[in-house]
Amino acid sequence: MATRVEPEAIPELVPHEEAGDFETAQVVTLSAGHGMHDLYSSFLPPLLPELIQRFSMSNAQAGLLSAFLQFPSIFQPFIGYLADRVSLRYLMIMGPAITATGMSLIGVAPAYTLVAILLTVAGFGSAGIHAVGPAMAGRVSGERLGRGMSFWMVAGELGRTIGPILIVSVIGWFGLPGTWWLMLGGWMASFLLYLRLRGISGKPANSGKGLHWRDAIRRMRTFLIALTLLQVVRSFSSVALTTYLPVYLKLEGASLWWAGASLSILEAAGVVGALAGGSLSDRFGRRRVLSLALALTSILILFFLYLPDGYRTALLPLLGFFSLSTTPVIMAIAQECYPENRALANGVYMALSFIIQSIILVVFGAISDLIGMPKTYLLSAVLLLIGLPAIRWFPVREARMRSTS
Repeated sequence: MATRVEPEAIPELVPHEEAGDFETAQVVTLSAGHGMHDLYSSFLPPLLPELIQRFSMSNAQAGLLSAFLQFPSIFQPFIGYLADRVSLRYLMIMGPAITATGMSLIGVAPAYTLVAILLTVAGFGSAGIHAVGPAMAGRVSGERLGRGMSFWMVAGELGRTIGPILIVSVIGWFGLPGTWWLMLGGWMASFLLYLRLRGISGKPANSGKGLHWRDAIRRMRTFLIALTLLQVVRSFSSVALTTYLPVYLKLEGASLWWAGASLSILEAAGVVGALAGGSLSDRFGRRRVLSLALALTSILILFFLYLPDGYRTALLPLLGFFSLSTTPVIMAIAQECYPENRALANGVYMALSFIIQSIILVVFGAISDLIGMPKTYLLSAVLLLIGLPAIRWFPVREARMRSTS
């Protein structure tokens, strides 16, 4: 008799493309390009105090600058759809140069409007590399797709860790107008990517015969509904642990230095988590690893709220490890189960993440103003547990491979 196959998985699956070996050199090259790009895209938060002073901006105007940088992300599904049909390799290659140019010239921009334009240009460079790059990395990861996505995520985390330190150091040495020369690093990175990626075809393995976007979205419908639900609850905990962690600790009586250092500890542990999450999902299954990581994140948030201060320090690495280990797993699920539209699936995921997290940033702040930060943290932990059943509706390619007897 045939073994039972999970019913929710079957309608979503398509035959998996033939997978080869894990091409370490090419995966590392693509991931390094991602890291260099994200190094530059992380310049804005440290630049904001200087820009506020230069242009006498309000906090609302300063916040709007982040929106200019992020706005082009909504085009990632469109870019991904094109990347499934034609080669868009040069978006990956030119991404670091474009973003580096936009971000490095902010220091010499004479007006707020020009800063907004430069950020939008950088945002399009970011949208291109994030829509095309993960799919390219996935194609050279073979069967170890989770590991490939972990490499991609780790490089990005490292870039975002180094970028703020680099830009504030340069400002300290040369002043705000002295940041323009940093663009040279981005152009050098793009040149090296051009040399290294000549052997990688940007053309999809299916020769550009992916499904029409309407058919592809229809095939992904169940997954996208489940992903949206999960991203909402994940965004609450993500915002709590990254954006608002220093604010929460400061309210609890921590010094400004310790509040900032705590975030650095969490992010550093997240680098290890991002590397481990995808690789573990290759071995133990995507949904199993994803469910465990999110459940432990929720439990650890509860411990973090109610344990004495001394224990919180020990919990920060665990929180960073588990909370940031889930992104490469979801990216692997999207690409693995929709190989005919790999870049489209990745682009839709990235766009959804941007839109939902942008909304939750505002919602989280508004709720904390009403009920207080500790209760809002508690709400984020509870919502994460409530949202776990959505993972059951994520497709799993392995279901197609089960044998019959």
